[in-house]
Amino acid sequence: MFSRKLPTVSCARRATLVVVIGMAAAACGGNHGNGSAVTPGSTGTPTTVAPVVPKFGTLVSPCGRGSATGATANGVTNTSITIGYGDDAGYSAAPGLDKEMSDAVKPMIKWCNDQGGINGRKVVGNYYDAKVLQVTQVMTQACNDKVFMLVGQGWVLDSGQEQTRIACKLSTIPGFAVGTAFASGSGMQQPLPNPGDEETISSAFQIAQLFPDAVKKAAFVFAEFPATLETRDKAAAGYPKAGWKFLACDQKYNIAGESDWKPFASTLKSCGVEAVVWVGSPDPNLENFLNASKQVGFAPKAWVTDPNQYTAAFAKWNGQNGGAADNVYVRMTGVPFEFAAQVPAVKQYTDLVAKSHGTIGLLGEQAASAFLLWATGVKACGSAVTAKCVLDSAAKQTDWTGGGLHIPADPGSNTASKCGMLLKLTGSAWVKVVPSGDTLFDCNDKYLVKGITTSAVTAAKLDANRVATQFGTFTPK
Repeated sequence: MFSRKLPTVSCARRATLVVVIGMAAAACGGNHGNGSAVTPGSTGTPTTVAPVVPKFGTLVSPCGRGSATGATANGVTNTSITIGYGDDAGYSAAPGLDKEMSDAVKPMIKWCNDQGGINGRKVVGNYYDAKVLQVTQVMTQACNDKVFMLVGQGWVLDSGQEQTRIACKLSTIPGFAVGTAFASGSGMQQPLPNPGDEETISSAFQIAQLFPDAVKKAAFVFAEFPATLETRDKAAAGYPKAGWKFLACDQKYNIAGESDWKPFASTLKSCGVEAVVWVGSPDPNLENFLNASKQVGFAPKAWVTDPNQYTAAFAKWNGQNGGAADNVYVRMTGVPFEFAAQVPAVKQYTDLVAKSHGTIGLLGEQAASAFLLWATGVKACGSAVTAKCVLDSAAKQTDWTGGGLHIPADPGSNTASKCGMLLKLTGSAWVKVVPSGDTLFDCNDKYLVKGITTSAVTAAKLDANRVATQFGTFTPK
């Protein structure tokens, strides 16, 4: 199991593990003065105490007081910077969808403003709920609101926004990207790149090592929906490189769910499928499918899926439903919350969100990382804050982890990762399967598949620099 007690540390050591909210912190000895202290019994000569530098994990905080000035871009004034962020929480078929992203950005804004903003400018956030099907409307609103940039947002149908975003030249550092048209679009960089023409297949290799025979009898289960279709097509192009063979038994379901999942499970059982690649969300679709599979006696060696399945709610559901998801394996690129005691950035993220009564989730980690990447760029730009300056700064981060929230990434190159962790549900607990021991991530060059061609990649019309041109391009200013 994951759980480990945080080792007892001295007062001085604790100061290096926590982020300081505000510009000053009380010293452990109780001194509240100007940084000098007199030791009792000494001659009275003051000893200088070095100020505690605020951090987020291993990252020196980009936030703090300053004297930046100038209305240098849309949404930027002498005293503030207005950004947009959002999710699909209002989608009726899955209420609260990706809510953890906005629930991360809001406390990150407060965390930053409590330190004095960025170079003295307060960060203001405008929230946009795309409700999955209203992504064009919220993008139009963000353009009309003239926000500086979109930061940490995640919208399932993000390709649908691109014509509007490109037209109004709105740059972004999102929490995630799904469609190739956006994932490789102009004026955007991700803290964890997910380009349409590349795929991380660490879990495909890891599962193949665990179940070498089962992966030769595999099938996809996915929704007839643009975002899930594109994800499925990328996996279908990459998994065979890890020895997977897919039977002619793929199952397509309605994105809003099915009234009866038993026929799907029965078909997979009759086909002899032993490894299922699930594309979709856990609540409620995968949960309903797992229960139906149990009812008809369909028990593949492994259900393999992506990081969005890693939720506390799904683990709790499994514990309450007799371990119906005990063979679900999840590919991870973010540090699981079970390691919060060992990774300060993860503990800071969970503490900040919990304090604001938000939802904690892996996509929230990515949103927090996106905010930090954006804020680091704004800090570097000083008074002359422009989208180009911020993105240029982000592109220089070739080993970005958000202070320790996830695997090292290279936002500027828009290259997928060659690292991954494999988790498995066991009762109500998530258990790390690969790698073994204390190592968090398993990295190998073969885990990164480049040059993938899917219908979405073809439609996106990538240029020589792998930039999507489907809806035109723009150069950030």
